[in-house]
Amino acid sequence: MRKGSIAASLFWLTAGFLVLAMMTTGYLLSDLYSRALDTSLSETLDFHVESLAGALLDTRDPQDPGIALADPRFERPRSGWYWIIRDDAGRLVNLSTSVVGIDLQGVSASADALGRSTEVVDDPFGTRLRVVERSVTLESGRYAITVAGNLTEILELVEDFRGQAFIVLGAVGVMLTIMSAIVARIAMRPISRLSTAIEQVREGDAAEVSGTYPTEIAPLAEEVNELLRSNAQIIERARNQVGNLAHGLKTPIAVLRNEAVAQKDGLADVVTSETEKMSSLVSTYLERARLAARTSVVGKKADASMILQRLTRVMGKIYPGIDIAFDTPDATLPWFRGDEADLEEVAGNLLDNACKWSRGAVEVRLGSERGAKGTQLVLAIEDNGPGLSEEDATKVLRRGVRLDEKTPGTGLGLDIVKELVDVYGGSLELKRSALGGLLVEVRLPTAPGRAGAASPGLTHFRRNTSQEASDR
Repeated sequence: MRKGSIAASLFWLTAGFLVLAMMTTGYLLSDLYSRALDTSLSETLDFHVESLAGALLDTRDPQDPGIALADPRFERPRSGWYWIIRDDAGRLVNLSTSVVGIDLQGVSASADALGRSTEVVDDPFGTRLRVVERSVTLESGRYAITVAGNLTEILELVEDFRGQAFIVLGAVGVMLTIMSAIVARIAMRPISRLSTAIEQVREGDAAEVSGTYPTEIAPLAEEVNELLRSNAQIIERARNQVGNLAHGLKTPIAVLRNEAVAQKDGLADVVTSETEKMSSLVSTYLERARLAARTSVVGKKADASMILQRLTRVMGKIYPGIDIAFDTPDATLPWFRGDEADLEEVAGNLLDNACKWSRGAVEVRLGSERGAKGTQLVLAIEDNGPGLSEEDATKVLRRGVRLDEKTPGTGLGLDIVKELVDVYGGSLELKRSALGGLLVEVRLPTAPGRAGAASPGLTHFRRNTSQEASDR
């Protein structure tokens, strides 16, 4: 359970509550056990007092040797169990054998409704005693019967019980904590399944969130599906609006341009210039809207290897004099996370430019690498043409810029590529090729392909040009 997760929060909350509950339970049980033992001791002492009082009333002689208790602890010195009988003057008239050598004082506390007094004292040996005292009146006078019991034994039993109770409760707490961790993990499984289902939609493996979920999170799955449907509808409406806007603007602009061309004056030149700017701006922003709408669709992915194989075959037929070499990637290569048409447009424009400017050789490589943005698809296309300087490499990415007006084209290819790459959050780099011409490297987001996860580093390739050669 990772820090910050719901399962971890439930686990630590349950563990903290269990620790508090077990400690409180341990002290409460110890206190109840102590009270029970103390009550039992008091009842035992009351019984002994009543026994001595009965014997005294029966014999009528407080010094009679027959006055005794059957409990052998009263016969053992320093046992903590004592009894004595005093007269009104406080003189000792009878005692148990255990009292020998001990000056056991009477109880100073006041008597209760039954005529008994009780208090806790210490004997000379450090033993804590609970003392109970009662008065008995005979013809010869009034006598005080005092019985003491060992309270230290009770306290020791309570301490032993407390230690054992905490051990048992601790073991129970550990078992309950483990059980709470298991319960939390089991309870969070539907959320993990929902997360996996949403990830499958994002990676393009599913069109919507599927599966059966508990009542608490089933509405979330339904809302995600509804959001996906709503997003698709919004994008479709946006596409329609973009098409309508294109048709609505291009025709008036074309009319204005044609009318201005027919006129040969200063105003016509101004109108021609401005309509060209308007047409360029309309094309630019309509293209951006079109790209944004296409790449906003969740759940699409494409096999980049198959697309590159198809494009290299097509370009081989269009440029039969160019040797196009494509390194077939390993089967574990991840797919492109996006629309197949977008990847075809990116790779097609770059491959077409490479063939136009090359002097007979073009190399295409496809791989993956792990970086700060995760695993990315890497497309590298290089040629042995004249290449570009750093200044020209920066300039050529501007919309409509062409360094050589003699070569057929509109100058929008690289700009469209850059727009698409930016929309997908990728990168486009122009470098000097080892072949002597231009090296174009494109990095795009990935999605798992048929073989599973992406390779950890740059994919290694095997050379395969026989298919392209046979196609040409």
